[in-house]
Amino acid sequence: MRKYSFLIAALCFITCVSPAGALTLEKIKFGDFSSWVTRNLTESKAIGGAKKTIYAVGPTQTITGNVAYTPKGGSPWASSNVYAKVMGITKASNTVEPAVVNGNKMAKLSTKMEHVKVVGIINMDVIVTGTLFLGKVREPISSTKSPFNKMEMGIPYTKRPKALVFDYKVDMPNVNTRVKASGLGSKKVMNGRDQAEVYVLLQKRWEDEKGNIHALRVGTGRERYNKSIPLTKGHQLAINYGDITKKPFYKPYMGLLNGSKAYCAYNSKGKLVPVQEEGWAPDDAVPTHVLVMASTTCGEPFVGTEGITMYIDNVAFGF
Repeated sequence: MRKYSFLIAALCFITCVSPAGALTLEKIKFGDFSSWVTRNLTESKAIGGAKKTIYAVGPTQTITGNVAYTPKGGSPWASSNVYAKVMGITKASNTVEPAVVNGNKMAKLSTKMEHVKVVGIINMDVIVTGTLFLGKVREPISSTKSPFNKMEMGIPYTKRPKALVFDYKVDMPNVNTRVKASGLGSKKVMNGRDQAEVYVLLQKRWEDEKGNIHALRVGTGRERYNKSIPLTKGHQLAINYGDITKKPFYKPYMGLLNGSKAYCAYNSKGKLVPVQEEGWAPDDAVPTHVLVMASTTCGEPFVGTEGITMYIDNVAFGF
């Protein structure tokens, strides 16, 4: 597997002591979402040539022009905000942005419908959801197929925190339908209530001689929200270690990520490949990587409910 520098990864975190539930907090770099990179792009004239602004979590600066983004200032964060160039057409999407709540700047994640129209050629709608995670996205995005295969999910991490601690707020429309719209064919209304979610997963990864990446699940914290939640500070998402399938709190969505559910990472050959979770690690195992994600949906790609909004701030590991 790629030789990650754990020293560099450690610089993604700043340690401090906080009274939140008597835990010692290790803040994730830029996890207070007080500074952002502003990107000004121009979409193709064929779809109107609109000027678009999208955001990335990182040191305050502005980038103008249709250029692929790479993380700035050592930021470990990526998001669903992307610059795409599909079949020669440039499109920008912004579902994660800064917002002020009660006088404090937070990250705002939203589910929206993107409209792409070229008279006589293209007329399609795509549902896009707000997602913020530790990892990277390789730009420009060149297709809408298999979006998870365009994300490097997770960063090196070798500690065993008790919880993921964060402030959050959820605005949930009171509807029990979702829309599937991938731009391929007509929109489809589906029954069922969508949910926002936050998770933290710890993995122990290794690479075989063929470049495949394998993993054991070391720690799990995952919860979903199906209703509006007022601003809540210092929320603690507990991390449970080892095989949790027999625990009373276990839900199927907390299970292993393998097959079509697997996320991706770069192997030592520089290829983005699935990370297949093959089992549960022993209770005392030491991880090699951590995955943290917040999202306004919990379903398959291009399925969601317009209007679901989550605000998140002050993300840290609690010990």
